[in-house]
Amino acid sequence: MNATPAADSQGVETAGERTGGCLCGRIRFITRGPAVFPHTCSCPHCQKLGGGPMMWWAGFAPDDVIWTGQGREPTWFETFEGEAKRGFCPRCGTRLAAIDSDVPELGINVTALDDTSDHDLIPVNQSFRSNAVHWLSQVPDAQNSPIG
Repeated sequence: MNATPAADSQGVETAGERTGGCLCGRIRFITRGPAVFPHTCSCPHCQKLGGGPMMWWAGFAPDDVIWTGQGREPTWFETFEGEAKRGFCPRCGTRLAAIDSDVPELGINVTALDDTSDHDLIPVNQSFRSNAVHWLSQVPDAQNSPIG
């Protein structure tokens, strides 16, 4: 995997990094390294949170996500007490990230990335496919995930 080069603080591009952020630009971030388990999720929670039939997630090691910009880290909302948090921009509402107690990676909402074209971001599974809308083709299960 070769991620889209990202610019460092001096504007120099660095291979293996990606940039992203919220709609208003208050919160920006850099991810390093390959995406882990890119997938879509059609659970009722993600449908309401994302305002659509699914959300698109990819994991990154927590130490490989650096929050930048004036807002720094997102505001965290504990969606399931002691189990899950979702990060968003308090100014524009963009959904940016997820922390789940049973997942070692930090989930990044792929649509918050500036460039979503890298092959390691192609979903390998669709979680909660039984809750998916019937008129949209499901993501093929390329990884035989026990989730969904």
